[in-house]
Amino acid sequence: MSQRHQLSACPSCEEPLESGDLFCGACGYDLSAVPPPPEDRPTVVTGPPAAGAAWPPAPAGSGHEQPLGDPPGGRTAPGVPAVRFDARAAVAGDAGDFELPAPAPAPVPGTAAEPWGPGAPVPPPAPEAAPEAVPEAAAEAAPAAGTRAPAPPAPATAPAPAPYAEASGHAPAPGQAPDPRAAEHTATPPAGTRLCVACRAGHVDPDGYCENCGHAQPRERDHMEEELGAVAAVSDRGLRHHRNEDAFAVSSTALPDGSPAVVAIVCDGVSSATRPDEASAAAAAAANESLLASLPRGTHPQTAMHDAIVAASEAVNALADGDGGQDGDAMEHDPHRHHRNAPACTLVGAVVANGLLVVGWVGDSRAYWVPDDRGGPPARLTEDDSWAAQMVAAGLMNEAEAYADERAHAITGWLGADAYELDPHTAAFKPDRPGVVVVCTDGLWNYAEGAGDMARVVPPDAADRPLHSAQVLVGHALDGGGHDNVTVAVVPFAVVPGGAGSA
Repeated sequence: MSQRHQLSACPSCEEPLESGDLFCGACGYDLSAVPPPPEDRPTVVTGPPAAGAAWPPAPAGSGHEQPLGDPPGGRTAPGVPAVRFDARAAVAGDAGDFELPAPAPAPVPGTAAEPWGPGAPVPPPAPEAAPEAVPEAAAEAAPAAGTRAPAPPAPATAPAPAPYAEASGHAPAPGQAPDPRAAEHTATPPAGTRLCVACRAGHVDPDGYCENCGHAQPRERDHMEEELGAVAAVSDRGLRHHRNEDAFAVSSTALPDGSPAVVAIVCDGVSSATRPDEASAAAAAAANESLLASLPRGTHPQTAMHDAIVAASEAVNALADGDGGQDGDAMEHDPHRHHRNAPACTLVGAVVANGLLVVGWVGDSRAYWVPDDRGGPPARLTEDDSWAAQMVAAGLMNEAEAYADERAHAITGWLGADAYELDPHTAAFKPDRPGVVVVCTDGLWNYAEGAGDMARVVPPDAADRPLHSAQVLVGHALDGGGHDNVTVAVVPFAVVPGGAGSA
């Protein structure tokens, strides 16, 4: 069998060969020009030679080669695979990556590329030092002809300080990457620029993402807080919903006699309807504006609350009018209007004015009375427009059974163009002791349903710190699971009249 049939790899590029190949398929090397291998040479040296045998000289190379069985002098036989030890890796302090030299093509015998000419003896290589004794200068010697020089090592200089180091006053530790949350801010940001809530450094672009860390910013309605004198409200998206469909409005005005009147409105968008977030916002704004317009004129608070609910209903209906391309009369006489998935929401409101507490509602959002001293009993001031409430009112189920049913939260009354009829509920009370009114959506009362349950989670200093109390109540709902949007308003009731009752 010819020599070429015995080759398993190309001697030039080490590409695997197949039986019968005349040329290398990768580099085109002529396999017929390969010189015959030396006779009686082991394939791999596994130990020192037998007694009396001599180690032939090894060809010169740019690196240091050490056979698996280390003979005296560190030389190996021609054609014997060796373990390569590159001198650059032994240089102290040079632990970086570098390019390995490309293999040089083997010279063809009888051509000018053969450095010593055809038939000339191979000159012995110069003595080489052991790898551990290679000096640094020798490690940087020029590579052999036909190879690429390895990339020079990076200069051992101290890294330049990060751009943010001067601005923040904290430079990173040596070898530590700069904190991506820190950014260079040498100039004062323009007025109205929002800062990222995650890194507190980057500006927020018009799409709602931080230009520094890329963090998506929360929507404005994801979490809202407002405190206005004697009333405060907090709204949160919760932990399961992708947006906040609740809305609130808090305000205060003066009655004709100069006494103050405090208003709190809370609305919950119906998720199964279209644009529920817009419905709740429109209803809360319209009801609040109606109360602020009627109360200073001397309108009785209970009548003003009724009118405010009607105004809120009209505002939500207007959203459906825009969607359907019909005016209000056409929508009212449309026989299919009850089947339209129009924007819809619930509403609950409270007015504290001149020793009177007035509440109004449509839907299943609630208002609770919680006395300051907890000596008197707390009370729920509203009745839900829901399937569960109807079952309890009809005597078909007790309250525990009704609210355990999966249909419990199906509402039977709401604000919207597809509501069967508008039936605003109002009630007036004269508490005989100070306390607070908790106005909330079902995102809160699902975790404190009974009046006693609500009284236990309301902080004792709620009348003095209404915003803090609203924050605590929202936190209670989030700790319980936050399955829905959560909105709560806390209205202190400081007037102590002579009696109590429902007007």
